[in-house]
Amino acid sequence: MNVVVTTTINPPTKAVLKYDALEDWHLIVVGDLKTPEDYRLERGTYLSPSDQEAIDKELSDLIGWNNVERRNLGLLAAWRMGADVVATIDDDNVPLDHWGTNLFVGQELDANFYETDLVAFDPVGATNYPHLWHRGYPLMLLAQRDYSSVRRSRVHADIQADFWNGDPDVDAICRMQFAPDCEFDPDVFPLTANVMSPFNSQNTFLTREWLSDYFIFPGIGRMEDIWASYYLQAKGARVVYGRPSVVQERNPHDLVVDMKAEYLGYERGVPLVETLAKDPDAIAEFVPERTMAAFRRYQELF
Repeated sequence: MNVVVTTTINPPTKAVLKYDALEDWHLIVVGDLKTPEDYRLERGTYLSPSDQEAIDKELSDLIGWNNVERRNLGLLAAWRMGADVVATIDDDNVPLDHWGTNLFVGQELDANFYETDLVAFDPVGATNYPHLWHRGYPLMLLAQRDYSSVRRSRVHADIQADFWNGDPDVDAICRMQFAPDCEFDPDVFPLTANVMSPFNSQNTFLTREWLSDYFIFPGIGRMEDIWASYYLQAKGARVVYGRPSVVQERNPHDLVVDMKAEYLGYERGVPLVETLAKDPDAIAEFVPERTMAAFRRYQELF
């Protein structure tokens, strides 16, 4: 069983409606307090606020309301449904026709394998947009990026992080400077690296076995899914990036607000990656106590 999990606080978007129409996938939409009370899906499962509290009131309270971290309850629901593969999607990502048909998650495949001496790898710089970088990649490493060491290698993909045409997932500083509108070259994919690299919850596929360790951390701004990605890799998961399978028609954002919400990553990104590479449990040193309490409760429910 394949499940798509997304969040929404607004009326149905074009992206959500298209995912609702996909065959061979079951859609879960995780609502919030701002979601209209009469919100319904033609096909799929809508988790209302009361549905989420019924899954686990303690976890719901610890996560809080009106945030994308409500998606964790959708991940838990997908696991309880018996999902083999879960796709976590943003509601402003419109699927291309080949979305979900080129799955390699949970399988071995040949990929472009990059090697670097840095503590983290930036996948965006390995594409036809070398001047851009992925949200959550430590800024102090940008000038040191080097993609000269690459070979074709057989790897196992625990996570499949597909890219996104249109407005890509770069940080606020990158977006302020370049205002990118991208059409990524599909020939550079799939790609992976010898060290941890950021992936988001925007257009990402993971297998059932990794769900209990994949937790989108509340209380840390726009690092919520990025630090989740670093933690999962520290636990042993390999991410492989796939060719774009969505177009992001980005919801309105205030870039100054985004930049402030990303500051924790600018400040502590390198220490986090260095520390987690040695001890994944050290995540507790980097996030608030309430966040860790939510994560522990989440894992207890599996």
